[in-house]
Amino acid sequence: MDGELVDWEDAKIHVLTHSLHYGTGVFEGIRAYETTSGPAVFRLREHIARLLRSAHILAMETPYGAEQLCEAVRATVRASGLQACYIRPLIYLGYGEMGLNPLLSPVNVSIAVWPWGAYLGDAGMEKGIRLKVSSWARHDSRSMPTAAKATGMYINSSLAKVEAVRAGYDEALMMTTDGYCSEGTGENIFLVRDGVILTPPNSAVGALEGITSASVITLARDLGYEVSEQLLRRPDLYVADEVFLTGTAAEVVPVGSVDDRVVGTGEPGPVTRKIQSAYFAAVRGETARYESWLDRVG
Repeated sequence: MDGELVDWEDAKIHVLTHSLHYGTGVFEGIRAYETTSGPAVFRLREHIARLLRSAHILAMETPYGAEQLCEAVRATVRASGLQACYIRPLIYLGYGEMGLNPLLSPVNVSIAVWPWGAYLGDAGMEKGIRLKVSSWARHDSRSMPTAAKATGMYINSSLAKVEAVRAGYDEALMMTTDGYCSEGTGENIFLVRDGVILTPPNSAVGALEGITSASVITLARDLGYEVSEQLLRRPDLYVADEVFLTGTAAEVVPVGSVDDRVVGTGEPGPVTRKIQSAYFAAVRGETARYESWLDRVG
């Protein structure tokens, strides 16, 4: 917290912390994976760069530079003793002066790490999840800065997640206000049709530019697949051969059904499986070609 290692139980903030009241904060989700030479953080620099871009969009003057934050992540992972963990950097506005004006509050930075397995469950990772198209639309970029990974904006995702879970599904997919597929509550979406991998263009649908999705696109093309960014509508998911989600927490998760329509055979398809295998080999340091994606903690 603000440059000092703090015991888990002592990581506390004031009740009048600005970001607690107004949602003005930015964060990242990062994973460190166990490798044969110890823990390695996956695409750390890209995550920290996105964190700082998000802060800039929200006009937050961050007191630390990219390299300082990268070293702070490595130090926190190292101090935890964990071989694999989820990492949550957070830039938030602390206790200053109450009111909507964020410029009167100090900018604070924290980094937390903890063990976290498959976000959507081991069964979902192996067999595929049940996906529901949400009644909640994705933010319009004219009302919220969708390019920023900002804390308050995730009320949108939380509402969609609660709706899906209460209805018996594993995850929700949000559409744009004009009916195009945007993203899951914390994942980017891909579908496979006739051997071609399709995904929505982030800037056109208000989806966050996913670091995992960018990695998956690289992996897919290296495996010889054609990847195309296209606007997609709800029925495109119903008639796809395969559907899968990507994200740091979710990793690469097959979708078995959408709105109770079985996708393909209902089992994870061959393209999804190949990409899933390639992704886990890369993050665990088993593929020399992608070594530059790993930041060894040491």
